[in-house]
Amino acid sequence: MLLAVMLFSAMDTIIKALSAHYPPLQIAAMRGALTLPLIALWIQWRGSWAAVWQARWPLHLLRGGLVIAMLVLFTYGVRGLPLTHAYTLMFFAPLLITVLAWPVLGERVPRAHWWAVGGGLLGVLVALRPSAEGFASWSGLAVLGAAVCYAVSAVVTRLSSRTDSKDSLVLWVMVILTVVAGALALPQWLPLQAHHLPLWAGLAASGFLAQLAITEAFRHGQASAVAPFEYTALAWSLGIDWLVWQQLPDAFTLLGGAIIVGSGLYVLRHEQVHATAEHP
Repeated sequence: MLLAVMLFSAMDTIIKALSAHYPPLQIAAMRGALTLPLIALWIQWRGSWAAVWQARWPLHLLRGGLVIAMLVLFTYGVRGLPLTHAYTLMFFAPLLITVLAWPVLGERVPRAHWWAVGGGLLGVLVALRPSAEGFASWSGLAVLGAAVCYAVSAVVTRLSSRTDSKDSLVLWVMVILTVVAGALALPQWLPLQAHHLPLWAGLAASGFLAQLAITEAFRHGQASAVAPFEYTALAWSLGIDWLVWQQLPDAFTLLGGAIIVGSGLYVLRHEQVHATAEHP
């Protein structure tokens, strides 16, 4: 999950850079189209084409629609918000995943996880201190909508993984993203500029690897246990701010980051102790 967060942070940085030049639907469609060849090569290398056809299509269609909505809303949002501010709003997703894990997945959510998620959210507020203006803006509302779509998509991924292969989960969401977002983007499609080609290549690579990593994370771990580690995106966003915009974190940011990391480590430690107690 930590690797997935790092890769998604890189992808989000590229999306923010491209959002100033291309419509959100076009960026979503291009992400799918550029990633599909990599996924096909991956499946060919694994020799697992037969497994991808064993799919629960209603769940795949639902997940594909959620991913399209998430990407479009997030791209629109980061066009008007700093990446760190957008991440503040996106951190609503882990809490929602934990809330949905019990009624949708039937997973038992230990009290420790609730405390950890609450602690993580507290750390986000301490570190980033989101303003009322950011939450009330259209950009802020768009990112909040993206957070909801992501949380529901993550739970659907976990539900689908009970019967469908990892390759199936990765392939079909990209096919749906490419076809549906591409069709919707055609009326406002803009020509690609040559100097943006490295960004498009980076978007394809980071998106492909991140999709594999996050699918694997939710496939093998309880959603309520995996979700809190998404708070580590705070560290990546701060690093990006420093490298790209030469901004250093203040004391509040460092304190909030410590709370967030501590919350994630607490969940990990709790899971390890619980697993040891059940299987000594």
